[in-house]
Amino acid sequence: MVPETIAPKTTRWNELIKSLPKAHLLQTSHWADFKARYGWIPNYLVWEESQDGWQMRVYQEADIQVEFPAAAGLLLEREAFPGLRVLYLPKGPLLADWSNQALGEKVLDDLAAYAREKGALQIKMDPDLELGSGIPGEDDFQLFGVGEEFQNLLRRKGWIFSREQIQFRNTVLVDLQEDEEQILARMKSKTRYNIRLSGRKGIQIRLGEIGDLPSLYRMYADTSRRAGFTIRGESYYLTLWRSFMKDGLGMGQDPQAQPIIAEYEGKMVAGAVIFKFGERSWYLHGMSLPEHSEKMAPHLIQWEAMRWAKRQGCVVYDMWGAPDQFNDSDSLWGVYRFKRGFGGVVSLTIGAWDFPARPMLYAAYNRWLPRILQIMRWFGNRRTGQAARSVE
Repeated sequence: MVPETIAPKTTRWNELIKSLPKAHLLQTSHWADFKARYGWIPNYLVWEESQDGWQMRVYQEADIQVEFPAAAGLLLEREAFPGLRVLYLPKGPLLADWSNQALGEKVLDDLAAYAREKGALQIKMDPDLELGSGIPGEDDFQLFGVGEEFQNLLRRKGWIFSREQIQFRNTVLVDLQEDEEQILARMKSKTRYNIRLSGRKGIQIRLGEIGDLPSLYRMYADTSRRAGFTIRGESYYLTLWRSFMKDGLGMGQDPQAQPIIAEYEGKMVAGAVIFKFGERSWYLHGMSLPEHSEKMAPHLIQWEAMRWAKRQGCVVYDMWGAPDQFNDSDSLWGVYRFKRGFGGVVSLTIGAWDFPARPMLYAAYNRWLPRILQIMRWFGNRRTGQAARSVE
């Protein structure tokens, strides 16, 4: 039976999920509101302790009062095709204790039942649950038993490692808890040199404003064309960035987004959009022009982004993306070589997993999905190529 829909209570969803470990930007009500503009319906799931054990409740609004949630998750739903719904917990669910097998089983059972009752094709999750840290094969590599145990539980409960990994499975995390000199000292010497070189070469850094966003998108489109990756259209990113900036920067908004811009002689040459929520920050979007690349503006941007995040009270800076295979055959290898210079630690997560609530349709959907995505990327590359030409 589908759990009852509860009338909204008094406090905000974002405060609720902050009480759980590793609350993620993509689990916030701000993210839900943004995705609702593109056809996704948000559902707010909370597991509470009761006399009968943990009970899952579903809320349609983000104003929720739960003092000690055992687990929670922003669940997005939409029609993939007429009559076929898909469900997705981006970087969720969030559990108070991932080592609690009984809680894990309850959450997975409830999600599977909810997907079936909804008539959904599938439900996808990609929680920020670590399998290990460091690079496999290197001395500092270590595996975490909790992640492995939950992965085994997923398999036992009929979940399948997803062919469609929507978010990056791995990333690089920079610890911001030490002072700036210590953070710099952890970086590779070449990275520190390039940060200082950029300043000596005349690169100026400033915090961006709403009016800078169209120029940042055009530069992002140019970057994607040169680097060979696909991005969405201009309206998507401008809506996203504005949504997280709308209440005004520097006023304690949480979550929030902050563009950081590098200029040379008054001209924008590189940029990044940094997001923060709670004590964590994320480098989601970076862009640059080929002109003046020898001045190393992206290095200085990363350093200033870390300094900004630290001033906001963040203790972790997530560089958002690392290879699945740590060699030059992986498409992220070149980007990773840049990121690893900043003294972060590679974080390996369990990635995205699907529960096929309608197995036959799920198999057909996943057989055709790569072809559909290939067509969409072709159109997307044409669109961003046109935007990129405006900065040439």
